[in-house]
Amino acid sequence: MSSAAARAAARAIDALKRGWPVAVSARGKRLVVLAVETANDVSLADFDGAEPADVLLSAARAATLNLANQREAASPASPALIERVPWLDLPTAIALADPVRDLATPLKGPFRARAVIAPEAAMAALRLARLAGLLPALFVRADGAAEADLDAAALDDYEDPAHLVIASQARLPVAAAEKAEIVAFRHVADAAEHVALIIGTPDGTPPLVRLHSECLTGDVLGSLKCDCGPQLNGALRAMTEASWGILLYLRQEGRGIGLINKLRAYALQDQGYDTVDANLRLGFGIDERDFRVAARMLTLLGQLKVRLLTNNPAKVAGLEAAGVAVVDRVPHKMGENPHNSAYLATKRDRTGHQL
Repeated sequence: MSSAAARAAARAIDALKRGWPVAVSARGKRLVVLAVETANDVSLADFDGAEPADVLLSAARAATLNLANQREAASPASPALIERVPWLDLPTAIALADPVRDLATPLKGPFRARAVIAPEAAMAALRLARLAGLLPALFVRADGAAEADLDAAALDDYEDPAHLVIASQARLPVAAAEKAEIVAFRHVADAAEHVALIIGTPDGTPPLVRLHSECLTGDVLGSLKCDCGPQLNGALRAMTEASWGILLYLRQEGRGIGLINKLRAYALQDQGYDTVDANLRLGFGIDERDFRVAARMLTLLGQLKVRLLTNNPAKVAGLEAAGVAVVDRVPHKMGENPHNSAYLATKRDRTGHQL
């Protein structure tokens, strides 16, 4: 684990979010990228220089734009490079990047995919955009100045859950249980703060555990588009009825794509796409969460055997792969309503949730 590499990744993420160029290197090849989402006319003109920079998209987004029939964009595992033609200005690049605009902004075209010169660096650049909470769409050059330099290997170190440490803890009576303790964890690389709420008193038996990904819309605002709020409250009630339990509140909004991109996915759902296709159209994976973080939290709490309150087999597999044994999977179904019935059916039919 290299804290220097993690810091370099953090600087690159910050630069990309601010609309600054970032250099990404892998296998001896270097690309300089500028996020489409945070670029403006001035920064793009500076970035272009004498020759317009091409546009890098995820393969999933390229497929949506019917570019995947071309050899360079055909592999789902590879990024796609779109040649910058005269009419591909910043508004057109934004329309290429954001599928929510597909119905409102007819694309000019035709667009041509080019061979990606440095595919490993390009893949790392798209990963960097996801970690920054941005759409995976970047202006790209083979050379040029940058505000931050990143080796692709640093991203693995940045996401290493071993960086997670306990930062603070305190007694916290809650509505579901007066006897409760809150433990805050800080990831020293990205400053993300995850929380564990311990309900009741540890008694040596495997705790009832819920891995709950942060959901501002569901947990705080009472959204009916998902079942997150009812699942959170139901988990706390179940833990009070068990001998004891631990709620892990993970800062992985929107299945790991972030709040803004989750809202984009909501807009796509309003256009008729299910939650799986919405993520793919945005250029992300179906589920970008990393459950190694939850395993690290449980390990720091001294709990290597748990009863897991979930319908998601990926959570079971994620914990067990990271060394936490799931001795029992406890189903957790609640919160269905007319607004989320299709969403719940998609989880059952397309992502293997055992509802």
